Amino acid sequence: MKSLLLTLTLSIAVLLIGCSAPSSVREAEKSSIFAMDTYMSFTVYGDAVLLEDAEHLIRSIEESVSVTDENSAIYAVNHTGEGILSANSADLLERSLALCRRTDGALDISIYPIVRAWGFTTEDHQVPDEDTLRSLLPLVDYRRIGYNAAAGAVTLPEGMEIDLGSVAKGYAGQLVAQMLRDNGVQSALLDLGGNVQTVGSKPDGSPWKIGIKDPRGEEVMMVLYIKDQAVVTSGGYERCFEQDGQTYWHIMDPFTGRPADNGLISVTIVGDEGVVCDGLSTALFVMGLEKATDLWAQSGDFEAAFVLSSGEVCITEGLTDRFALTDSYADTPISVIRR
Repeated sequence: MKSLLLTLTLSIAVLLIGCSAPSSVREAEKSSIFAMDTYMSFTVYGDAVLLEDAEHLIRSIEESVSVTDENSAIYAVNHTGEGILSANSADLLERSLALCRRTDGALDISIYPIVRAWGFTTEDHQVPDEDTLRSLLPLVDYRRIGYNAAAGAVTLPEGMEIDLGSVAKGYAGQLVAQMLRDNGVQSALLDLGGNVQTVGSKPDGSPWKIGIKDPRGEEVMMVLYIKDQAVVTSGGYERCFEQDGQTYWHIMDPFTGRPADNGLISVTIVGDEGVVCDGLSTALFVMGLEKATDLWAQSGDFEAAFVLSSGEVCITEGLTDRFALTDSYADTPISVIRR
C-alpha cells in the first residue's frame, strides 16, 4: 500500500543528519493531521498560514470523495445510482477514468464491492466464496460508468459502486503542492500517508531523499533523490490478512476479484503528477512486470521501481542516477529496464 514509503518525516534522522538550511532561509513550518484514513505530515518553508490552507484543501477533497460520509457526493452516487459532483470530485473522477482507460482496466474505480467483500473496508477480513465473486465481478467495469462532464453528472448501473481512494491522496498532494507554489513556496515536503509530494528541492538546493521500505520487513531498502515530483509506492504486505496459511492483500485484480498476484511485491512510481503516480502504482502492481514495463515504454510521464517476489529490484532507466540501495541491501540484484 502507499504507506510502504518512508519519507523524511520518519527517516530524516537517517537521511539528513548534519544537514541544515542556509541561514538566509526561513525556518521550516511543520504540521500533521489525520485525514483520508491516514496520518499526514507537512514540512513547508513558507508562511505558517499555508499549513492551515493545506489542511482545509485536503479536508474538502476528503469530504467530497468519501465512500462512508453520508454528506459526500460519492456516497450519494453509490447509494442512489446518480448524482452531481463538486468541481474537485468531478475533476478527480475524470482523471480516474482516464487512468482506467490508460491501463485497460488494471485500475478500475468500480472495484469497491469486491474490496468490501474481502473485508478490507471494515477490517473484518474474509475470503469470499466463488459464488460471491461471480455475482460481483460483472459490476466491476469502469466503462459502464456514465459521466456528463459539462454537468458533472454521474450515473451508475444498479449495484455498481465507485471508490476514488486509489487516486485521492495523490490528487490531494498534487493540489496542495500547486497551492504552495502559487503562494511562492519553493521548498516543501508533503507526506500524505506515505504518498509523497515534493515542492522544489531542499532549501540548500539538494534533492529530497525519499526512503522506500522493504515490503518484506521494516528497514529502508532504497533511497530516491527527488526534486519537485511525486513518489508513490503500492505493495501488499502492510494491509493484508492470513487465512489457512495463505496471505491475502488489499490490492485487487479487477479481472479476477482476487488479490493481484503477478510476481511483484511493491511498485514505486515517480512523476510530476501525484494523481498519475497514485493510480499507476496500483495499476502496475496488478499488471505484473512485463505489462507494466510495456506501459512505461509507451509513456513519457513516469519512472518506476519494482520489487519482485524473488527479491530482485528492477528500475526504469530514468532513475539510474537518482536511486541507491541502502547498505543493508547492497547485495540485492538490480536490473535496469531500458526502452
